[in-house]
Order: sequence, then structure tokens, then C-alpha cells
Amino acid sequence: MKKTKRFAAGTLALLMALGVSACGNGSSSESSYVQQVEVDTEAVKDSIEPIPDGADKEITWMSYFDINPGKAVKEKRTDLTLFESLGGKINYSRTTSLNKFEKLATAVMSDQVPDIFWYEQGMTFPYSVIAGMFQPIDEIVDFEKPLWSGVKSTADQFVLNGEHYVAPINMLPLSVMTYDKHILEAANLDDPYDLYQSGEWDWNAWYDMMEEYCSQSTEEEPLYGVNGWFAPFFYHSTGSTLVKYDADKGEYVNNLDDGNLTRAAEFLSNVKKNGYYNPEWIGGAPEAFQKKTLFYAMGPWASFDDHTPADGEEWGMVPIPKDPDGDTLYQSIDVNAYMWVKGSKKKEAVKCWQECARIVYVDDQYKQTERDKFNAVNPNWSEEMYNLVYDELISDKYTQVFDPGYGISTRLSDNDAATNDTKEAVVALVYRGVLTDDEDGNQLTWTQLKETYTNVFDSELAEFNKKLKEFTSK
Repeated sequence: MKKTKRFAAGTLALLMALGVSACGNGSSSESSYVQQVEVDTEAVKDSIEPIPDGADKEITWMSYFDINPGKAVKEKRTDLTLFESLGGKINYSRTTSLNKFEKLATAVMSDQVPDIFWYEQGMTFPYSVIAGMFQPIDEIVDFEKPLWSGVKSTADQFVLNGEHYVAPINMLPLSVMTYDKHILEAANLDDPYDLYQSGEWDWNAWYDMMEEYCSQSTEEEPLYGVNGWFAPFFYHSTGSTLVKYDADKGEYVNNLDDGNLTRAAEFLSNVKKNGYYNPEWIGGAPEAFQKKTLFYAMGPWASFDDHTPADGEEWGMVPIPKDPDGDTLYQSIDVNAYMWVKGSKKKEAVKCWQECARIVYVDDQYKQTERDKFNAVNPNWSEEMYNLVYDELISDKYTQVFDPGYGISTRLSDNDAATNDTKEAVVALVYRGVLTDDEDGNQLTWTQLKETYTNVFDSELAEFNKKLKEFTSK
């Protein structure tokens, strides 16, 4: 399965997990546990101001999935119920997942400007901000207020010219390692969660466990240490990324020579070289365990709903292992947010929508409803698994990591525009590089990757930084 398809599948399932109806090709696909609770409108008004009389109360949402109820699921989302109770209405402007930015660019240049647009890691920030697609949200989001204060440090990662462009409504870890406890027991291995609890879950503990497990592999029954999407986040466990922002220079810079990245690449190279990595695309945890895989590393979406543990199964979950050479715990985070489109004049209505979307993840009533709905669909998720994904990994215990390289240019960042066989933009390709082979079947090295792509990073960043300086000088 190609990289773009893998990413789209993960994004779609994540949106569904958040109670968001989604479609990437014009069809409707909705969550089986959309939030639906009794709304205490008066209580909500204490936190969220209704859209004032005289203001335009209808906002246009441009995306490949709808916020309004669909044909398959008529249940209305709680954030939409809140918004409508305060005078709002959402009009849906449909795109596909592939043409969303193209359609947005056309709309921004016309008199049919939408108001809100979904934040995604690829190409949304800083690229689309520099390209004039979005406007700052400081005028409508006050990060000093209780509703938003918990996400201010994350929002601070998305600042240009001293202004915020992303107001996170919710966050999840981009990848976790799920395992089947019955497989562990059969192989006489320790529980990784116990190692995590004691602070011993690091690269070396992970490697040793895979080594011991795979030593029991046979030709008739091959065993694998790990499968899934984890390479970028393994690098991030050092705190380093392929591209970083240099505040002194006021520009984004190539970071391929960072020693932390070299260490991580050499470690991952050995994981593949010794046969612990299964490169096959496996779309969910149950299938991975059926293929005798010890760790399935993927976004949480691949371990719940259609992929949830069955009765009698017992799974565990741990983060991407920490860097043994560092003291700080790092976590790669997926942010969910609504961008405010440049040219939108509906400040009051967009402000109200942002607050309705955020309160669902802040108010205890709605948070408990989300938990109850999740448990109903995923009764065999343990308390430890749920708390890890929805609380601990997005808490202050971890320093969040974002690679701006995912939003620099078409060549570096846009998988949808990639022309190679795997449909990977350069950033994604380099992160996964040492886990792949060249056309002759030889495993790629970090040195080869740097020699091949350093000039690409330098030239793309030079072009972007030129546009950045023009943007910041306005």
C-alpha cells in the first residue's frame, strides 16, 4: 500500500474516532460513537458567547468530510448541537482529500471564500499560511482563558510574525506500540508496560525484546519484531527533526547533520538489517498479531473500532521507546484544529464555532460521554491503554515534537504530489529511508540519504525562506 494511502487511512480513522464524519472521495463515512448528549445551553453560555444579533451566523466549512449529519448516521455531533443552540449554522463546501488545497486557493482568490478549513500536518503550516490561505486566530482565540490555556504551548509552535495560526481543539499521539500479551507470555517476555512504568522503556529495551522474540523464529513460522508507521517518531524521540526553525536567523534550516538523527538512523538500520522489521503494509493490530508480529506501531486508530481487541484478547500499549542518551521525554503529536481562512469576515461566528469545538474536549460532561461511547465500542481496551493515549502522552510529562518539514514545499512535504513509486515526499522518504532498499535490493544508509537529499533540502528551504522573509516584512 502506498504511503499516501496509508496516511489517508490513518487520518480518516482518526477523524472518525473524534466523532467527525469524513469522506475523502465524496462518499459518507461516519463514526460509530459520535458524541450525542443533552446540551445545557444556559451552562454553555457561561463559557461561550452566542453569536450576536446582526452578525452573520452561517459559516462555510470546506473539506473532504462534513460536520453536519450524513445519510448513514443521522445523530448530530455535540459541537454542532452547541453551535446551533447559540445561533450558528454550518454550510458544507465539498472537496476531495487530493484537491482540497487547490480548491481552497481558487476560493480565496474569488468572492466565495470559505470560513474554516481542517488543519493537517502536511502543507497547512507554514506553507499555506505564507501562500496567503489563512489568517491569524488571536483575534478570536484567547489563550489566557481556561478554555484554551491547556493548548497554548502547542499553539505556540504555530506562530509567524508573533501571531498564532492554529488553535488546537484536541491532540493525540501520532504513533504508539501495541502488543498482544498472549504472544508475550508464549515467548516468555516481560510486559513492556511494566518497563515503561519503571522508566526502563527505551531503545535498548525494545531492541533486546525483539531480538529475543525473533531468535525463536523458524522457516515455517517467521516472527517479526515490529511493523507499522514509527520511523519518524523514533527520530523524534531524540528531540531532533529533519527541519528546524532557527530563531536567530528567522528561517527554517536543514538539520540532516544533527548527531541525534545519525544515532537514530544507525539504530533503525540495525533493526532492519537483523530482520526484526516487517515492511509489509498491515492495516490493523489484529492482522499484525496474526502474522506473529511482536509490536504493531501505528496511530491509535489502528487499534480501536474495526481493529479493536476481541473478547478473550488482552493487549497492551506503550509509547515509542525513549532515547537512552537523553533525559527528556519527547512525543510526536497529531493536532486537530480548524484554520481560519484568509478573507473570511465572519469573526463572531467562527469564534463561536472554535469555542464549541474546543469545549467538547474540556468540559467534564462531554469528556465522560466520549469515554462512555468509546468503551461501548471498544470494551476490551484496558484502562492503561486509554489513559496512555488520551491523557498521559499529551500531558506535560512529554515535550511535543513537530517537524516543520512537513509544511515547507511541494517537493519536501506533499505526498499527494510525489512522483516516485512510493508516493512519498522527500521528508517522509528520508525518515523511512534506512528501513528501505535501493533498486538493487541493498539497504539504504543514512550517509547515502544525506548525500542524495541534502541539496534538495537546502534549495527548497532557501526558496521557502525567501518567501518567508517577504511575508514577515509586510
